[in-house]
Amino acid sequence: MPIDPYILLLLGTVGLAALLPARGTSADVASGASTGAIAFLFFLYGARLSTREALDGLKHWRLHVTVLACTFLVFPLLGLAARGLVPVFLTHPLYQGLLFLTLVPSTIQSSIAFTSMARGNVPAAICAGSFSSLVGIVVTPLLAAALLGNSGGGFSADSLLEIVLQLLVPFLAGQLLRRWIGGFVARHKKVLGLVDRGSILLVVYTAFSEGMVQGIWHQVSPLRLAGLLGVEAVLLAVMLALTWYGSKALRFGREDRIAIQFAGSKKSLASGLPMASVLFGAHAALAVLPLMLFHQMQLMVCAVIAKRRSHDPDDSGVARGSGESREEVTAPASAAGSRTAVGTGTRSG
Repeated sequence: MPIDPYILLLLGTVGLAALLPARGTSADVASGASTGAIAFLFFLYGARLSTREALDGLKHWRLHVTVLACTFLVFPLLGLAARGLVPVFLTHPLYQGLLFLTLVPSTIQSSIAFTSMARGNVPAAICAGSFSSLVGIVVTPLLAAALLGNSGGGFSADSLLEIVLQLLVPFLAGQLLRRWIGGFVARHKKVLGLVDRGSILLVVYTAFSEGMVQGIWHQVSPLRLAGLLGVEAVLLAVMLALTWYGSKALRFGREDRIAIQFAGSKKSLASGLPMASVLFGAHAALAVLPLMLFHQMQLMVCAVIAKRRSHDPDDSGVARGSGESREEVTAPASAAGSRTAVGTGTRSG
């Protein structure tokens, strides 16, 4: 099972924050740089998203509504149900982070990659991930306001305004300027992808530095971390089962069911980290810990599932794998290449 190299960079950043946390003036500089990085990150998201092709994807509205319902309705309901695990398995701060995890949007790139690997509906996965990220900019803060309230580390109307200014306004600015800068963004996507990664690493460093200064890590023991991992494993298993068998009950075809399973069962680290930094402030370190662990878990489990799905028989009952032509094997992979037109290009999901 693969380990995402970017997760290793994130863990290294957490270690750096633990050994050399930003304090005093350096903390103010890091906080200001983090705020600017978050705004620029969402500006790039807006500049990458093709509005026309995203609207074309609405034609498959039943699939997208199903994915959105899994992401922003079923997941939060399971998060609320986990409240009964406090304080036996989870501390209250860890539960708040777990609940926040259930509120963030779905992934884009990893959903596309796994859907392609499993020979599912790749264009639908592209649109579903894009719509989820777009809706999440508005819906995630509103759900956080309703479900977390002031217990989420100081969430308030001011936090909601911060979300609008730091996330939504830059995103809309990117959309408005896309006709002029979209070509430049597409041509330099690899360089800008490094900017994406660097921005998120800066957010992580700032959040965990504040956590170290505040001394919040004394609240987490190895036993509590083990409990958190167990709860997240159950959460992922439940969502994978619901998305697969639920979409079958809704009479979706095999390729659509694959797209629904991978887009509807995962959560975006790339979107969640900046939002948590804005919403939780000094408490962001504990808030993003469940999300970071869940992100790696979902990658490892979904990689195994996608590989197995690639050998499943298709809707006609013909087994896949050995008998198809080269063109049939590579068709989904080429379709995945179209994600640059619609997806936001975030690599860590």
